[in-house]
Amino acid sequence: MAWSGLFATRDVGTMVSETAEQGVELKKAVGVTQLTAMGVGAIIGTGIFVVIGKGSGIAGPAVILSFVLAAVACAFSALSYAELASSIPVSGSAYTYSYATLGELVAWIIGWDLILEYGVSVAGIAIGWGGNLNAFLDSAFGVSLPDAIAESPEDGGTFNLPAVFVVLAITFLLVRGVTESARANLVMVAVKLVVLVFFIVVAFANFGTGNFQPFAPDGVDGVTAAAAIIFFAYIGFDAVSTGSEEARNPAKDLPIAIIGSLLICTVFYVLTTVAALGIASPDQMKDSDAPLAAALDQGAGMSWAAAILALGAVVAITSVVLVIFYGQTRIFFAMCRDGLLPRRMAVVHPRYGTPARLTITLGVLIAILAALVPLGTIVELVNIGTLFAFVLVNIGVIILRRTRPDMPRPYRVPWSPLLPLIGIAFAIYLMSDLPLETWIRFLVWLAVGLIIYAAYGYRHSRLRGPSPKAGGGEEPAP
Repeated sequence: MAWSGLFATRDVGTMVSETAEQGVELKKAVGVTQLTAMGVGAIIGTGIFVVIGKGSGIAGPAVILSFVLAAVACAFSALSYAELASSIPVSGSAYTYSYATLGELVAWIIGWDLILEYGVSVAGIAIGWGGNLNAFLDSAFGVSLPDAIAESPEDGGTFNLPAVFVVLAITFLLVRGVTESARANLVMVAVKLVVLVFFIVVAFANFGTGNFQPFAPDGVDGVTAAAAIIFFAYIGFDAVSTGSEEARNPAKDLPIAIIGSLLICTVFYVLTTVAALGIASPDQMKDSDAPLAAALDQGAGMSWAAAILALGAVVAITSVVLVIFYGQTRIFFAMCRDGLLPRRMAVVHPRYGTPARLTITLGVLIAILAALVPLGTIVELVNIGTLFAFVLVNIGVIILRRTRPDMPRPYRVPWSPLLPLIGIAFAIYLMSDLPLETWIRFLVWLAVGLIIYAAYGYRHSRLRGPSPKAGGGEEPAP
């Protein structure tokens, strides 16, 4: 294995032209509205329904500033994603951008990292969906699913049926087509935004200012500590970039969708936080798994609204499963098409225009994981994986500006390299706060990935083999 080959980059023009090859051409079917809805669908999920309680327990009413600070931290990386997504309209997100700027080995590392991040995230969110479904059934109808079919074996059940159901249902929807998936997501995003508006209106109708004093009991330290937790309520805007190939006008639509979805979610987060503090104290919300429902119940005495919020949480989490799983399939698809994973998996269905074989395989594996494994702290791997991707995307913008200064850039990050460097600093700072156990698990996963790359990916890469036949039929010779 030649060291020089490990850091070989792929030409952007060649990568774009390969997306039109017969058998691996994805259908261009989504516009700016659907892409923005994908971003909102991926961001607004369990975060606002859960993390607001933990954040207010740390920062007090100043958690409002924590939400703004976390949004600013994400904004720098969002700008870098917007530039690369508009310049390199190819599936794969951070994996593809790293391949074009930092070389094959780094691209493999980030691609392998994203497989873990997205796969574990989908399984974990599916388990959360089952828990919220039970909460809705209990609050609305007074019934709940038995533990035998609603919990993993380690938690006293046989398997988690609701988690399996939602993963397989989303798998079917993604196989049918990106148009159908985008329409379904648009409806779910509308529903959960209506639920949040309902909460905001009801809360402001019963608003008081008594819970805003003292505003920042732990000062700046409390604000920044809460922001480190709340940051993860914003994760998801990067999933928009995985839809580059299926965007009708990626140069224009992707930057608008990435930055627009982050702005929309920030406005909703801040309004929801202010509204919650207007009817409940941080102490009433900090220990609750459903802090918004607790605010209505304990703060405003409106227990009847719990069922509505529980339904909103179910819908919100469903759209997150859809968008994150969609991103997972497109990253895997790009790695297969590049030969780093088996190319036969990158075949696009002739009728639906989606990587059906790949989607079904991943759906079954994730459903098994969600059914049998209680994820617990392993979900923290999602956080470290996302931040690692943010670092490389910001580095990619800086490098590509120097190596390809004349490359068309429909959107450009202003004041580069300053803003990308700030994005890198924010990501590294937040990574440093993660537990040692998370770092160990992350490094073990990357070590396994390097073994697979050395045994298979390096030898089968498109950089070292003949182009595949139409439809991804033949593997290149070692």
